[in-house]
Amino acid sequence: MTASNPSRDESSFRPGGRPPRAVPLDSTAQLMNAISSQLGSQLSLVSLNGARRPAPPALVLVGHGSRDPRALSTVRTLIDRVRELRPHLPVHLGHIELNEPLLPDTLAALQDDSRAVLVPLLLSRGYHVKQDIPDAAAAATRVRTHVAAPLGPHPLLVETLHARLTEAGWRTRMSDSARRASAVVLAAAGSRDPESAVDTRRIAQLLAERLGVPVVPAYASAAAPTVPAALRALAARGRHRVAVASYFTAPGRFATACAEAAPWIAAAPLGAHPAMARLVLHRYDQTLAATGSATGPASVPALATA
Repeated sequence: MTASNPSRDESSFRPGGRPPRAVPLDSTAQLMNAISSQLGSQLSLVSLNGARRPAPPALVLVGHGSRDPRALSTVRTLIDRVRELRPHLPVHLGHIELNEPLLPDTLAALQDDSRAVLVPLLLSRGYHVKQDIPDAAAAATRVRTHVAAPLGPHPLLVETLHARLTEAGWRTRMSDSARRASAVVLAAAGSRDPESAVDTRRIAQLLAERLGVPVVPAYASAAAPTVPAALRALAARGRHRVAVASYFTAPGRFATACAEAAPWIAAAPLGAHPAMARLVLHRYDQTLAATGSATGPASVPALATA
C-alpha cells in the first residue's frame, strides 16, 4: 500500500451546512509563501511554449521499518511535509523490513518505464544503503531508478538536532561554569560498517561547534561506546549536566532505551521536523542533478551541500 494524499472537499458548502474550515495562517508572509509555492509548482509543469512537461521522477522515501507504531506515523507525517513543499511531486513510501509497504512492492506498483529516486530515510552509510536498497532498485526492472545518498551527514540534521534539544530544555545561553559542566551524547543506532561511524562523528563535530560543548557519539547496538558508557566517561571528566540527543529518524526501541539512560534531558528523535522535509528534497534534487535528469522546481534551499 503506497501512501497517498489526503482527500479534500473543495466544493462550496450547501445552505444550512457548515463552511469549510480555513487553514490557519500565522502571518501575511506565510500566506505569500504558500501562494508562491503553489504557483511555482504549477508553472513548473508547463514549458515556455505552453506544452505540459513530463511528470517528474517519483520520490520513493525508503524507511527502515519498526514494530513501534509511532515510527510509521512519523514517517507519514514527514511525507505530508514533503508534499506540502512540492505539491506536484509523486511521493511514495517503501520499507526495508517490518512495515508495509515493503520497498519491492512499492516499486512494483509504479508504472512501467517510469522513473524514481529512492531517498533512504537513513542517517549514515551502512549495509542497508550499500546493499539492501541498491539490490531492491536493481530488481525493479520495469522502473528506472536512482538511489540517493543517506540523509547524513548534513547541516540540516544539525539544525534539527539543535531544535529538538532546545524543545527538551537545552539553553542556548549559559554561564561559563554551566558550559564547563555540560555536554551532549549523540545517541545513534550503530553499525558494523566503519563508514557509518565516520558519518556519525561528523554530525557530532558539527553539533559541538553549534552548541559550544563536547558532543560524544554513542550507540544503541553494534558499535562502541554505548550510551551509558559515554555518560560515565563524561561524568569522569566533570561533565555532569549531560543531555542525550536522539539521532534517530523516528521513535522506536533504540530511541526509547537511549532516552531512558539520560541523566538530565533527552531530546525527541528527528521526526518530521521541517528541516527533515527540506533535506529529503535536497537529496532528491541532488541525485537528479548528478544523473543529468533534473526536472521540476528546485528544492527549498539547504544550508549546505554534503
